[in-house]
Amino acid sequence: MAAKQGKADVQRVLVDLKTLPDISVLKDNVQAIVDRSSWWEVYGVDWVVVGVALLSLPCALLLLAQFAVLPFVLGMFIYGCIHAVLSTKAGHSAAHGAVVRSPKWNKFWSHVFVELIGSFSANLGYSIHVIGHHTHTNIIGLGDSSMWKAPFLPRYVYMFVAPLLVPALTPLFALFQFRELGFRKAFASLLVITAGLAINFSLLMHVSGFTLLGAVLVTFSSRAFLAIPYIHVNIFQHIGLTMFSQDSKPKRIYQMSTGVLNLPRNLVLDWCFGHSIISCHVEHHLFPKLSDNMCLKVKPVVRQFLLQHGLPYNEKTYWDRLKLFINKYEDLMVHAPPITHFIGIQ
Repeated sequence: MAAKQGKADVQRVLVDLKTLPDISVLKDNVQAIVDRSSWWEVYGVDWVVVGVALLSLPCALLLLAQFAVLPFVLGMFIYGCIHAVLSTKAGHSAAHGAVVRSPKWNKFWSHVFVELIGSFSANLGYSIHVIGHHTHTNIIGLGDSSMWKAPFLPRYVYMFVAPLLVPALTPLFALFQFRELGFRKAFASLLVITAGLAINFSLLMHVSGFTLLGAVLVTFSSRAFLAIPYIHVNIFQHIGLTMFSQDSKPKRIYQMSTGVLNLPRNLVLDWCFGHSIISCHVEHHLFPKLSDNMCLKVKPVVRQFLLQHGLPYNEKTYWDRLKLFINKYEDLMVHAPPITHFIGIQ
């Protein structure tokens, strides 16, 4: 049996580890849904969101050229949303191989969305997120989301001020991590990231009329519009849930059902970050190669399967998680997380 302990906000259920359901049954059910789905459902819907973002770019650039406050602020918001759709939603899906069927084209789009637009190394992102976080979800020291912690910061500074610096720090963080890639990959990533920023600055200078300094400030300021919810979402969906030690990793279905949480659907965040990051994060961790739209489509099947077999299906509102992290900031973000204790695990 496995019992969850500690102060974390998790569903307190008792699960018989010897009678865990076979995840292959759920895989077959999900695959059947995918097989019945059209290209439009599997990939097309998400490409439309990307297309709408790209078509909104001229509007954002023209609004940013205005001197009036409201049009300028609206332009900043739209510009920030466009960047989030392309770098976060599309970049995240491409990193998982979920934007097209071809592995080679997925890799290509990953470099476009993550590096050229997102100003971060696609190879580093794959290593940190896909190989590290997904493989070792909530395993202490491997995939426990500790990279999002900054225990030296006071709670309100971390929750509402520090995230605003993330867009400017992202390319710098990539630079410091380049040693892990080797010279060739690091140099290629640096070229693509530099080209992406240069294109971005050029658009703002030649279309919106900014100076180079103004283009730089507008770029990172617009990206900061969604930086606070971006950080919140990344900590809300794993930290404070069940954690495991490296020598007591459970079966995958138990690990994902207890260590991952869904937030409610939200129009802005769904579009900018994607369903797999917001309301279908459980489904995404169980089936990371599914597109955002397919995660949404299989969600009822996954939820029913987990609950029918006595496994938790974690769902909390954004407000609930925000209150928890503010009230228990020291426990969740400063101190080491509690580890689930196993009794009689095979």
